[in-house]
Amino acid sequence: MPASVLWAVDLFGRVYTLSTAGQYWQLCRDAQLEFKRLSAATQCCWGIAGDNQVYLYVGASDVPIRRREETYENQRWNPMGGFCEKLLPSDRWPWSDVSGLQHRLLDGVALPSPHWEWESDWYVDENFGGEPTEKGGWTYAIDFPATYTRDKKWNSCVRRRKWIRYRRYKSRDVWAKIPSKDDPKDLPDPFSDLSVGGWEITEEPVGRLSVWAVSLQGKVWYREDVSHPNPEGSSWSLVDTPGEAVQISCGPHDLLWVTLWEGQALVREGINRNNPKGSSWSVVEPPGAGNGITHVSAGVSVVWAVTKDRKVWFRRGVNSHNPCGTSWLEMVGEMTMVNVGLNDQVWGIGCEERVVYFRQGVTPSELSGKTWKAIVAARESDHSHSGSSSSLLSAGCFFGDEVKGGSESAPSDTDAASEAERPRPEQSAPEELSDNSRDPKGSSALSPETGGSAECASVDTCPAEGQGEATQAPGASERPVVASTPAELPWTNIDLKEPRNAPSHSTAGFAETTGLSSLGLCPLGLDEPYGVDEPLLWAWVSGGSCTVEVGSALKWFTVQSGLSPSVQSLSLSITPAQTAAWRKQIFQQLTERTKRELENFRHYEQAVEQSVWVKTGSLQWWCDSKPHKWVDVRVALEQFTGHDGTHDSILFIYYMVHEEKKYFHVFLNEVTALVPVLSEAKHCFALYNPERTRQRWPVRLAAPTEQDMNDWLALLSLSCCISRKVHGRPSPRAIWSVTCKGDVFVSEPSPDLEAQDRLLPCDQMFWRQMGGHLSMVEANSRGVVWGIGYDHTAWVYTGGYSGGCVHGLATSNSNIYTQSDVKSICIYENQRWNPVTGYTSRGLPTDRYMWSDATGLQECTKASTKPPSLQWTWVSDWYVDFSVPGGTDQEGWQYASDFPASYHGYKTMKDFVRRRCWARKCKLVTSGPWLEVAPVALGDVSIIPESPESPEGDGRGRSIALWAVSDKGDILCRLGVSELNPAGSSWLHIGTDQPFASISIGACYQVWAVARDGSAFYRGSVSPSRPAGDCWYHIPSPPKQRLTQVSVGQTSVYALDENGNLWYRGGVTPSYPQGSSWEHVSTNVRRVSVGPLDQGLRRGVFQVWVIADKVQGTHGLSRGTVCRRTGVQPQEPRGLGWDYGIGGGWDHISVRANATRASRSVSTEQEAQDPVCC
Repeated sequence: MPASVLWAVDLFGRVYTLSTAGQYWQLCRDAQLEFKRLSAATQCCWGIAGDNQVYLYVGASDVPIRRREETYENQRWNPMGGFCEKLLPSDRWPWSDVSGLQHRLLDGVALPSPHWEWESDWYVDENFGGEPTEKGGWTYAIDFPATYTRDKKWNSCVRRRKWIRYRRYKSRDVWAKIPSKDDPKDLPDPFSDLSVGGWEITEEPVGRLSVWAVSLQGKVWYREDVSHPNPEGSSWSLVDTPGEAVQISCGPHDLLWVTLWEGQALVREGINRNNPKGSSWSVVEPPGAGNGITHVSAGVSVVWAVTKDRKVWFRRGVNSHNPCGTSWLEMVGEMTMVNVGLNDQVWGIGCEERVVYFRQGVTPSELSGKTWKAIVAARESDHSHSGSSSSLLSAGCFFGDEVKGGSESAPSDTDAASEAERPRPEQSAPEELSDNSRDPKGSSALSPETGGSAECASVDTCPAEGQGEATQAPGASERPVVASTPAELPWTNIDLKEPRNAPSHSTAGFAETTGLSSLGLCPLGLDEPYGVDEPLLWAWVSGGSCTVEVGSALKWFTVQSGLSPSVQSLSLSITPAQTAAWRKQIFQQLTERTKRELENFRHYEQAVEQSVWVKTGSLQWWCDSKPHKWVDVRVALEQFTGHDGTHDSILFIYYMVHEEKKYFHVFLNEVTALVPVLSEAKHCFALYNPERTRQRWPVRLAAPTEQDMNDWLALLSLSCCISRKVHGRPSPRAIWSVTCKGDVFVSEPSPDLEAQDRLLPCDQMFWRQMGGHLSMVEANSRGVVWGIGYDHTAWVYTGGYSGGCVHGLATSNSNIYTQSDVKSICIYENQRWNPVTGYTSRGLPTDRYMWSDATGLQECTKASTKPPSLQWTWVSDWYVDFSVPGGTDQEGWQYASDFPASYHGYKTMKDFVRRRCWARKCKLVTSGPWLEVAPVALGDVSIIPESPESPEGDGRGRSIALWAVSDKGDILCRLGVSELNPAGSSWLHIGTDQPFASISIGACYQVWAVARDGSAFYRGSVSPSRPAGDCWYHIPSPPKQRLTQVSVGQTSVYALDENGNLWYRGGVTPSYPQGSSWEHVSTNVRRVSVGPLDQGLRRGVFQVWVIADKVQGTHGLSRGTVCRRTGVQPQEPRGLGWDYGIGGGWDHISVRANATRASRSVSTEQEAQDPVCC
């Protein structure tokens, strides 16, 4: 089964699938059943057949679905006969589960349904705690329950061993009936509707599904324990409702809507990871009185509905925090049902013609879409009936004028406009309707009787895409009647008066058309319920497993043969003489066209460059299209020099698709970044340009060896710099950033950055890599740059521009030094308390992995955890880390009431879980333009930014303020820092009452700091004459928030809390530098940097930059994205929006050196301009 398909049911109960990459409906296997309802998910599809029973379809896969069954054999020691199965009356069962409370014999463990099969017989698990046990697999303890050990001791009075057996789900690629309980009293009523969703609930375990159903008696049922390892679930549970339900819809997240017999809608609230069934119901009234809701469909953040009069409605303001939404918006169209799939894409089925429609123009910014477009894909058997004669007919219609009526064939998207321009008085066909998104009341449909609606629904005059402009229709009778074909058939609600008889196959009857139900390709199979020239009539559609990306090209809307069935019948009368004449005519026309075009271009000079050289090689490319995988490719870098001496380069990437050679190219003068990618198995790097940056989907390439990757990176980087004429060391006002891999990048501001009419968008900024490996970098506009490594070592920039995989000029080698970095890789051992056995490595099904990362969402064991990349090597063994926040006990354990919670280093009666941090160090050795600053290890550093108001004539020896936080939390001030001596001379310790985590100094010597407990502090009286200040002032944190970082510019103070919220300190003035209150700015922020132009001296200057945690692009989601705050000005210091730039793996950015001054004339011009918001 394809990974992304659209499911549908026709009027005869047949199930079909349509792939996003295909063009034909495929009949589902095992289609002996007749279905009424379908609800699809990414890996399966649930349905209700004609017998009102629920069936499940799970697609085949190379990875089987396996489930492990366990039972424990328990024995007690007897003085007469040793260990035996005779237990005390107060003991557990001889054969039980792990808790000992349930009787569980080997023969009593049966398969849950006929769709499972045993893989093997029962066998003893001889592994205990990762170590083998003695022969027999027994573990011993003093009593039940207790702590079990592998070794038998003198006081071991009980023992147990675990028996294991695996079962496999075998019903793949077939419809499997969901079993019911044996007790008829517990059987739910026959079902009338069902819906699948909930697989993307926040922190939901991967593979879990929420299956909801409605019975014929109007009751709502929930299927328990449905997940990928258990696709059938376990049982049905009744959920009380305030009325009789008719239909139900569950979105991928936490939206659940139900329609009632009275026409109202119920919305389930309180759905979350711990309570997937929700907690309460809320009632939503229908759009109008007496016009109740008959059908509803929920998505991620949208809800669509159909009322009794077949009108389609869109629910505004729907999200996880407000699942009920705010108001209804009427949409153009009349449907029997609608369905919301992945990415909130929408499908529907027309009322009369029973055609499946797709909602075009649905984007995250416009969830309601723009227009309905019919899917005219034929069944898979239809494409074999169009032969060479039909192809010649199409060619003859284009090149010759001998065949009459050729213009009546079904056009493609490119020539549909010319066909639509020919009015046919004897025909009446539908026209494409678009929603008037500017009308707050929505748009209603036009009809010949009314002549138009009061809300003026917009109607396209041309049915083909991209042809003509949309105009307002004063009335349907005033419009010219346009012929329409299945290839361009849009949706309409105009009531057609023509009879719905089947068309004649004669040539004379070809000019006549029928109703919408007779349009479309028709199957010719004798075993099908459809006759010749009859379309598929649909009853239900489900897009829960159909991923349609915004802007993707689908093949669903054009007839692939190029001819309608009626035109295909016309091809039977074509004689061989006509075919030969057409071929001769086509050849003559092509010959004349070639001669004519060559004559027109003879006076042009040959496009031959003066100098061209090419480097080729073999790499691997991460395929853009699904399925995403590494593909072997050939790459060629072509660099050429023009007549004027300019240099440019193009990178060609050649690959194979279905034994067909294809390629794409990248202009290196458009490349914005070349980034090494963090990978445990491959030497790979990513290539960004503005388009790829917006998509969040770079070109990923992998080399066979580290040396090959470094060579390609060096060559491509050098070519990019040559194309952009960027050479030498970065300017003092460059923007610095660091990726999560530790690579350092700089972006050069334009010399007239503030003089541009439109500032350069972030996605067009060029980032070049500098040598070295760091975790953070801070700089100021006088050329002083400091960095901190992962091992808290401080480094100072030497002025070079090479090192590592970055090759600079020979003159920069004197400033390149060897640099090393050490980081610790941490994993967590998690345990849960068991009343029988105490703390054990067996948790609940909803618990985190017993060996995981800090979040518990990823499984990380000692054996499977590798260094961050192949450039790193282990330098220690695993050890218990006792320095984690919150403290530990003597064994390194931290305790809490549940996962996750606040951990502490001591055990209480309410602590049911515990964890222990294991760490292992790895080391990287590289080179770069950095010198170590010894001997204090640092956790944070801040350099005073150059104020725009600073005098220009200051000497290079003037002192520069630099503050830092040590790895122990001490506040330090560096003395003797200047342009001539960027490393400074000595540290000055600043007394504090508690350890600190972050510090920042502003352009006017304002020093702000954040303690490890999340509180903020301000250092008073700091000046060049008093570099240490005098005392700390405590600043209250935002309510119920713990701050983690602070950044100070010229006048503004921004802070970041542990939840990713960005805060602005309001009320900061020279007379009251502490400010008055915190104002929330944004969420989803990982790091913030405020430059000296934070509020700007005029409009259009932006100096608040962040690293966003998650940014959704058109093709993917990126974590760690460089963003610039737009609209920051004195009247609006918090800004207005974000301009998203390079992203995917960025951890740190510093714009504190970007203090470019602009001329007064330019400032006057830009004062009248609005800020550019991208």
